[in-house]
Amino acid sequence: MGVEIERKFLLRDEAILSQAERVLTIRQGYIKKSSSLGVRIRVSDDKGFITIKGSKAEGSIVRAEYEYEIPVQDALELLSISGENVISKKRHHIRHDGMLWEVDVFEGDNEGLVLAEVELPDETADVSIPEWIGEEVTGSPEYYNSYLALHPYTTWDEKK
Repeated sequence: MGVEIERKFLLRDEAILSQAERVLTIRQGYIKKSSSLGVRIRVSDDKGFITIKGSKAEGSIVRAEYEYEIPVQDALELLSISGENVISKKRHHIRHDGMLWEVDVFEGDNEGLVLAEVELPDETADVSIPEWIGEEVTGSPEYYNSYLALHPYTTWDEKK
């Protein structure tokens, strides 16, 4: 079974972005979203992906995730099905203490939001939190991309 084990944080210091080893341009949308299942379509640079995600158990950082590469043209067509709720962002890959951090700088309706994620080998893995990382928002649904697609950051009354 495919699983995703990750922690998510706000970014404290955007100066770290200059140290990215890679930057991807990502557009993604959701063609199915329920409380127990999400189907995401993503175009990352010139590649297409479809991802099926399960829900997380209460208090857990683990969920089922199955991701498959698909032809980019298919991904673009499926992305159009998701309507206006498409997220655009630049993903910066930054290494710290042997771990890959993915720092997403959101654009468009989510401009102003910057999130950092680190995927873990298991739930109990120790993570060295870099000084450029801010508040942890793991498990806060408003920071899920599927939520941001429907409730963009620029419409929030209270921003962190």
